[in-house]
Amino acid sequence: MSTSPNKRVGRVLIVGRSPGVLVEAVDILRARGYSADGTNQFDQVLDDYDVTGLDLLVIGGMVPTETKRRLRADVSERNPGVTIIQGLSGIAGLLAAQVQEVDSTEPLEADYDAAHRSVRLTLDAPADVTIDTWFGTFTPPEPKSTTLRIFDGRLDAGSHIIPLPDQVPSEASFGAVTVGPSTRTFTIGAMPESVTRLVPTTSTDTRLPQVTPITTTTNRL
Repeated sequence: MSTSPNKRVGRVLIVGRSPGVLVEAVDILRARGYSADGTNQFDQVLDDYDVTGLDLLVIGGMVPTETKRRLRADVSERNPGVTIIQGLSGIAGLLAAQVQEVDSTEPLEADYDAAHRSVRLTLDAPADVTIDTWFGTFTPPEPKSTTLRIFDGRLDAGSHIIPLPDQVPSEASFGAVTVGPSTRTFTIGAMPESVTRLVPTTSTDTRLPQVTPITTTTNRL
């Protein structure tokens, strides 16, 4: 599959844990014109992929802490121009939105107002706007998530406030605003301690159950 010539980010690799999330995120990104792959074989990344060709590396939250540090160092050494980001959560649509945020061609003046549970957005000109939210539960071995689009329409130039509906919880929840070619992601409610304490510290940490190995190869870099 060829990469869209309009994209600054062409080649993307997601290193995460959940097979289902990885496959879905890769499918979404490929459908949007990215050359994307995903793997949960943390110790084989440099063997399985030519990271010198990467534009963006996304590292999932359940990758062991020690492995995250090593991956960042090793990939950056081989490819100083690569962008590396931390995935906000194991939610495929959210990870795809984070990739689009890195790829955004214009700055987007949008943020989340936690005090008023609303999205604030300022537009220089009338534009089509979408606001998506995601919220999940982490039950090993695979996380589950819900997607809710809270706005899809055209807004005039100026400042706008879009309140969140009650369905969006105040924990383990995230959102993204998209205006034309630009996306901005944000955290609505942080991951609970019951989830964050499950993050392994080393590759030999076995606090999480085993998952099916996956290394996508259709768009092998």
